Amino acid sequence: MQSKRSHTITDWDPEDVEAWENGGARVARRNLIWSVAAEHVGFSVWSLWSVMVLFMPTEVYGISLGDKFLIGAVATLTGSLLRFPYTMATTRFGGRNWTVFSAVVLLIPVVATIALLANPGQPLWMYLVCAALTGLGGGNFASSMTNINAFYPQRLKGWALGLNAGGGNLGVPAVQLLGLLVIAWAGDRQPYWVCAFYLVALVAAGIGAAMFMDNLQGPGVDMAAMRAALGNRHTWTISLLYIGTFGSFIGFSFAFGQMLALSFREQGQSVGEASLHAAQIAFIGPLLGSISRVYGGKLADRFGGSAVTLVVFVGMIGGAAVLIAGGTSIAACAIGFVLLFVLSGMGNGSVYKIIPSVFDAAARSLPLDEAGRAAYSRSMSGAVIGIAGAVGGLGGVGINLVLRQSYASTGAATWAFVIFGAFYAVAAVITWRVYLAVPRSRAASGESVAESATLGS
Repeated sequence: MQSKRSHTITDWDPEDVEAWENGGARVARRNLIWSVAAEHVGFSVWSLWSVMVLFMPTEVYGISLGDKFLIGAVATLTGSLLRFPYTMATTRFGGRNWTVFSAVVLLIPVVATIALLANPGQPLWMYLVCAALTGLGGGNFASSMTNINAFYPQRLKGWALGLNAGGGNLGVPAVQLLGLLVIAWAGDRQPYWVCAFYLVALVAAGIGAAMFMDNLQGPGVDMAAMRAALGNRHTWTISLLYIGTFGSFIGFSFAFGQMLALSFREQGQSVGEASLHAAQIAFIGPLLGSISRVYGGKLADRFGGSAVTLVVFVGMIGGAAVLIAGGTSIAACAIGFVLLFVLSGMGNGSVYKIIPSVFDAAARSLPLDEAGRAAYSRSMSGAVIGIAGAVGGLGGVGINLVLRQSYASTGAATWAFVIFGAFYAVAAVITWRVYLAVPRSRAASGESVAESATLGS
């Protein structure tokens, strides 16, 4: 294993225990740290408008509650769709090179956000375009996860991917907490301090990635792998499960603060008071969901991704039931959302553990040598990580649109959570039927048959 001054690594084999213990783990850890840093800032920029809408009273900006949900949906949509090309970017350009570029390019939407908020009264389409540009930060997840998947051995992927994704997901509560501090310090009309912080953070992340990350040479995710993954039935099953976990996490991250602010205003608070009180609570859900993702990955390493995922969906049905029964109660809103955030975060980690487990098992049944099997597992796992991340993110679009329609039709979110609860029930049944309801004799290494058998196309 040799590392050139150009930050390019050749002959990388994380499954080689001797090489891993004699320097490989240190190299992987260094890349993981800066991958997390860059992805963290990317998630913050992606979630920027979940905070900015709290600084935008309708009477000043002319943006309604429905418009704010639409802004969140557009940001989520572009961040999800960009995960398809971002998945292949690290293979084409190198993990280090792409991390630098993907951090620096986010300066554009941050500067655009400052300009928009400094000039109230702009048409809605300008806010939607700016929100779409922040979606570039959502794409970072796919390239970061695909890159880190290649650095770590199978036995540590659940932990490594969970930590990488969880650290990135922490960007959501981080930007919301920063928004809270700005509201408390400077008032609800000066959001520029939030954006100014991320101008500095993006530059720091780009410089750190350039100095300390590496490009891996070897097989990765290309169009052939993407086509093969798109034709595999488990790609779509896993993607559907990820809609329920990550889609819930990112969708509720955009919506939680708005729903809290609306509840506080219904109690007679002013716009400024409602925004401050909502910001004091809103960051807690994404924070707990980000932390729980790491533990979801660790639990999946021990008990199997499918078993943990089933428990998660059963619990999320309960979280939706709390919100349905609680109506407009702020306490019920906070409790129900915290449950959904924690469980969806755990599910994010457990679903992503299923992916490398499945393709590693599939590779073992192929008539290839050990290097060929490793290349197959790496490329296919990376492809499915990107596809599932993209499709799962679209769940966040659906959540914002369903909430928008529910408020427009009934003035409340009750019917939206009825729909969400029904989806979680379907996801639980699919998890059980596809990944757990199998003869024990066919299971291997503590994983379900679907995680230890060859995948059909």
